[in-house]
Amino acid sequence: MNTSYKIVGLGEVVWDVFPARKRLGGAPANFAYHCHQLGACAYPVSALGADALGRAARRQLEAKGIDLTYVQETAAWPTSQVLVSLSEHGKPVYEIIENVAWDHLELTEELAELAPSVDAVCFGVLSQRCEPARRAVQGFLDLMPSQTIKIFDINLRQSYYSKALVEECLERATVLKLSDEELPQLAESFELQGTVFEQLEGLRALFKLDLVAYTRGDEGSVLCCANAQDVHAGLPVTVVDSVGAGDSFTAALCVGLLQNWPLSEINAFANSVAAYVCGQKGATPTLPEKLIGPAIKSAACQL
Repeated sequence: MNTSYKIVGLGEVVWDVFPARKRLGGAPANFAYHCHQLGACAYPVSALGADALGRAARRQLEAKGIDLTYVQETAAWPTSQVLVSLSEHGKPVYEIIENVAWDHLELTEELAELAPSVDAVCFGVLSQRCEPARRAVQGFLDLMPSQTIKIFDINLRQSYYSKALVEECLERATVLKLSDEELPQLAESFELQGTVFEQLEGLRALFKLDLVAYTRGDEGSVLCCANAQDVHAGLPVTVVDSVGAGDSFTAALCVGLLQNWPLSEINAFANSVAAYVCGQKGATPTLPEKLIGPAIKSAACQL
């Protein structure tokens, strides 16, 4: 590979705060990290507070080699936290703190200059729960060239979305990535009938998407485009930590699409990367060379 693709993870960076520890996350940040591992010039575009948690997030991301040029800092709003507790039945309960730094992401001149040069972006609905960030995210997408890859990794969370917002995102996307838990909600919202495959094709056709990627946990995934489908049955893995596996799948999907791999190769690669991440602790483990090797081998990044 004699060129370097430029990829953006657009949206939230959060600290998941458990009773005894905290862990840095956020789908766009995880996605950017895995794209970086796979050889791309990958940037998280987000905002952190000018506080201790913000400084800790920067240290951790920089230690992983992530370029934070486009992560804004604000003293007006705190760094994002998701408070995680356990219910009486032992299930995790999440409280996503509102009015945090990424809720007030701004479409700065720097971001307006970045957008037209980006080859691919991944975004979701959570980062658009507040109007300032929604304007910034959608403004960034609108400044990207029409031929670029815009992956809408929907990630429905609690009540932080609406049918109208989902439609706005789908109208800007070229690729939809969703899970087996999210498809029934979209099928109901958009009155999609028939089998899972018919519903996926219905979504693709309704919003003129190039591709729909449907993940099914340990049962693999389905990739659906206009003239073809590919079904992957998944890979056996002893799950250590499933957090971040979906984001790594999306990163591998993005890399394969950028390089125009056959649908079956993209699906197999994305499942291999996600299975490896499931077998490791944490959302952003170091990938082995056998997975990095087939991916992007890029030249030095030049902005």
